[in-house]
Amino acid sequence: MTDISGVCDDRFAGLRALFAKNIDAGDELGGSLVVDVGGVPLVDIWGGWTDRQRTRPWQRDTIINVWSCTKTVTALAALVLVERGLLDVDAPVARYWPEFAAAGKEDVRVRHVLSHTSGVPGWDQPITIEDVYDTRSAAARLAAQAPWWTPGTASGYHLLNYGHLVGELIRRVDGRALGRFVAEEITGPLDADFHIGLPDSEADRVADVVPPQGTLLDPSAPDPDHIRLRTFTGPLVGPRESLTPEWRRAEIGAANGHGNARSLARIQSVVACGGAVDGVRLLSPETVALIFRPQSDGPDLVLGAHLRFGIGYGLPSPSVPYIPQGRVCFWPGFGGSIVVADTERRTTISYVMNQMGAGLLGSDRTIAYVNEVYAALS
Repeated sequence: MTDISGVCDDRFAGLRALFAKNIDAGDELGGSLVVDVGGVPLVDIWGGWTDRQRTRPWQRDTIINVWSCTKTVTALAALVLVERGLLDVDAPVARYWPEFAAAGKEDVRVRHVLSHTSGVPGWDQPITIEDVYDTRSAAARLAAQAPWWTPGTASGYHLLNYGHLVGELIRRVDGRALGRFVAEEITGPLDADFHIGLPDSEADRVADVVPPQGTLLDPSAPDPDHIRLRTFTGPLVGPRESLTPEWRRAEIGAANGHGNARSLARIQSVVACGGAVDGVRLLSPETVALIFRPQSDGPDLVLGAHLRFGIGYGLPSPSVPYIPQGRVCFWPGFGGSIVVADTERRTTISYVMNQMGAGLLGSDRTIAYVNEVYAALS
């Protein structure tokens, strides 16, 4: 049996056993799981391997690219500015970023950007991954282009550019780039090992991602002008990009955050616990409540699934039945990583791994772990 390290409250013994079983069966290579209740980690476990050859065990301080779970940290950064009265979710983006009003976007609101309803889910092509790494220039390109649908009328998942949009808003309001703002205002005060823009000095701790089988796009696909295709191919980014130093160093607030289940849970426990944890208050209960203000409810124009977005986070919806109804917010990452903040139970669940699974809204393992946690809680 695989040796699972860390702490695990007895009531979550089934979760630990399931994690070990998946590693033993080869369904899981390596990863970490955390269940935090009221700011206290009742589960903080890790196990498996950081490489395909199974030569490097997953350690307590191993970190991994968590893909779109990064968006929850980026959203929290914006909400910190909302809390301080420096950013108004109902104000036009152009109030803070005048260039963004170009090409018919003068009425796009801050909440539209935070909730994937801005009409700008990606870049007009041609664009390369190297262009995306140049954060300021890439943001300027987004400001100049026209929306792909009427803003505010539907969600269209901001796959790779979410952090460019939100990060530029943060820079315009605060003066600091997204990675520095997160480090100084969120991860530093919370002592959370999470990075948007990974220093080279931390690269040795990063586990290698293992791509899932299959493809993100249906080969029978829509025409080239279809919003889904334009978003996913502008530019087309896959797991292999995450192995490069250029990707790790960049500040891609939609997709290249590096951390582990402990750091993700620590950060989002602020939301689950009403805005503060261990004496560190980032949000008031009123600002936390904004997260649960619905912004969209229906088929997402990029992912195709029936989704509900609040301000900055996903909300329970038909496409994610494993997320319980109530004041719960969440978001998964490509391959199956996830963070869930349950404000009714003051509980945060986080899971990260390197063996990526199929699906854009959680893998089979993701669903099984979250279901196991809620079975134990009930």
